Amino acid sequence: MKKRWFKSMGALVAGMVLLTACGAEESGSEADDQTNETTEEAPATEGTEEILIGASQIVEHPSLDAAFEGFKSALADNGFVEGENTTYDFQSAQGDQNNANTIATNFVGNQVDLIFANSTPSSLAALNATNDIPIVFTSVTDAVGAGLVSSLDEPGENITGVLDLHPESIEMTIEFISANFPEATIGTIYNAGEQNSVAQIEAVEAAIEGTDLTLVTRTVSTSAEVQQAATTLVGDIDLFYIVTDNTVVSALETVAAVGSDYQIPLIVGEPDSLDRGGFATYGIDYYTIGYRAGEMAAEILKGEKTTSDIPVEIPPSMTLMINKENAEAQGVTWNEEWDSIAEFVNQD
Repeated sequence: MKKRWFKSMGALVAGMVLLTACGAEESGSEADDQTNETTEEAPATEGTEEILIGASQIVEHPSLDAAFEGFKSALADNGFVEGENTTYDFQSAQGDQNNANTIATNFVGNQVDLIFANSTPSSLAALNATNDIPIVFTSVTDAVGAGLVSSLDEPGENITGVLDLHPESIEMTIEFISANFPEATIGTIYNAGEQNSVAQIEAVEAAIEGTDLTLVTRTVSTSAEVQQAATTLVGDIDLFYIVTDNTVVSALETVAAVGSDYQIPLIVGEPDSLDRGGFATYGIDYYTIGYRAGEMAAEILKGEKTTSDIPVEIPPSMTLMINKENAEAQGVTWNEEWDSIAEFVNQD
């Protein structure tokens, strides 16, 4: 791993200039004096190590942003403090895979010490760009299916990370819907170009088998198409269920507005979306998974472990979380059982 010793290197270069100026004819005593001058500067710069981290995410939205904040906090808690000895080159791909590829290529060209890849597209771009620079990812749902790792236990030579989907999350969400919205038709919207989303929709389809629920889907390519897709579902569905699709989540407010206008409950795939219109979720905390990814990165940067030593991890826990204000706006009939089993957001 390349380290940056800017001040130390400066001292070394200064010493070399001084030695060159001395010339071969200078006396031994003069040379000794100048050598001592060089070595006197070294102690003041020992340990001045600059770490450069390339941080890439496919788009900016609260969940991914929270994961990045968690990542930085974990590194700071382990001695890698932004502005002191650590610099982040943060780049958003603005929802474009081509941009993600360019960002990853630039990180390699700039010889960053580690890449934090925040989303499946960003992780794929990083892995395609380098076999050498360590990559730590999060906000990835299906690392094996996406081709990022061959297995969770043995991730690979230069990549590991933390998933954003608890293995029971979708199954428990479908159980929640079946229990509280019997015989409902579920409407969902996703970007078929996101492996992250395709894997989740397949999991939803598997979970509703044997229930009294029905699934209707719409696909989009950009966030600008989300509102129209939501509108076309009105009249055909009883509730929305939006998984952690980056394209749709980045425009979630438009789905929530349709839900409020037509009294259609909106169930979401992660807690941050409850602040942006979602009514309920069985979700995980993105700050937490980002923090764990940061702890992995710290171990790698300290030289304590390599990426291949660290298995890919799943989120440690999940909770039923509800936003009462959004539930009321979307015409949800309250179940008093939720008062004892759910965690509520935005409550005074």
